[in-house]
Amino acid sequence: MSKFRGALLPIVPLATFMVTSALGETDSPEQRLEKAKRLDCTFSAVATATWDEGIPRAAETPATLEASFFDIDIAGGTAEAGGRFGASFIAVRYAHGYLHLIQTYDAGPLYVTTIFARETAPGRFAAVHVRHEYTQTRLPGFTSRPELYAGDCAIAD
Repeated sequence: MSKFRGALLPIVPLATFMVTSALGETDSPEQRLEKAKRLDCTFSAVATATWDEGIPRAAETPATLEASFFDIDIAGGTAEAGGRFGASFIAVRYAHGYLHLIQTYDAGPLYVTTIFARETAPGRFAAVHVRHEYTQTRLPGFTSRPELYAGDCAIAD
C-alpha cells in the first residue's frame, strides 16, 4: 500500500493545477494582461518637463488623471479610448508582459500608455502614461509641456 500511495503523490499537485487552470484561477499577471479587453486607469503622480533658457528641467507633482481603454484587440493591434477630447487612433502592442497603447492625434501630439504585468494591488497593474506635447502658452487643465504620469490600471469586464 505504501508504494501505491507514493506513486500518487506527484499526481495530486498536477490534478489540482489542471482543475484550477480550467477554472481560470491561476492565470499569471502576464496572461491576464494579454487577455484584457478593457482597462480603467488612474494616475496619481506626474512629472512635467520644460526648457528654461534652453536647459531641460522636470518637476513632479500629484495628479488626478483617469483613462479608459476598451475594445482592446491585441491580435488586430487596435483599441478605443474614453476621454474628453474625442476619438483618436490607438495602436496596440503586447510583448513579454508589456501592453503598449499608442495614441496619435491629427493636431500632432503623441500619447503612450504602457501597462506592466506587475500588480500594485490585487487586480491592479502598474502603468505609465506619457504625453508628447508642447505649446508656447501654458493653459491650466491642458497639456502644454511633455508629461509622464505614474499610476495603475484595472482590467474591467
